[in-house]
Amino acid sequence: MSSDKVLLHACCAPCLTNSIQELEDEGFLPVVYFYNPNIYPDIEYKKRLDELICFCKSKNYPLVIENGDLSLWKEICSPFKEENEGGKRCIECFKMRLEKSAQYAKANDFDYFCTTLTISPHKNTKNINEIGTKLEKKYDIAFLEKNFKKNDGFKKSLELSEEYNLFRQSYCGCEYSIRTI
Repeated sequence: MSSDKVLLHACCAPCLTNSIQELEDEGFLPVVYFYNPNIYPDIEYKKRLDELICFCKSKNYPLVIENGDLSLWKEICSPFKEENEGGKRCIECFKMRLEKSAQYAKANDFDYFCTTLTISPHKNTKNINEIGTKLEKKYDIAFLEKNFKKNDGFKKSLELSEEYNLFRQSYCGCEYSIRTI
């Protein structure tokens, strides 16, 4: 069992549910970190953030909200706007969000950083963990490699989302992924 502090990047409350529970079961002390400048449109961003705030308050989870720079996200990801979900655009988006997470974790004396992104069956866990491992070296802050979809993690997140009556989105989040629904 661990009692290490982990900064847990979260994209939304449904993905957080089982991920944070798993970390707590392993003895980690997670702090939720919301940094998602990719979420489009503004009303969707607000819905996801509000739901995350309410869920964290109801469970007493510490939450850090970092405002994102949509123009920077667009600069990085728009060259790949025609790619399908899971392509280069997603890789660049993961890099941007995980880099900000690593920087925050390092600056605030966390033992680890990780992300709920690996719970999605639509996300490539190997790619996400490779990005985290590279950032671990760059910022000298340990990346906690996780595959939250293992052991029915995604299914459990669906069940917990229903139990807590959480808003579940129908697309990843960016303006380019919205066309896939």
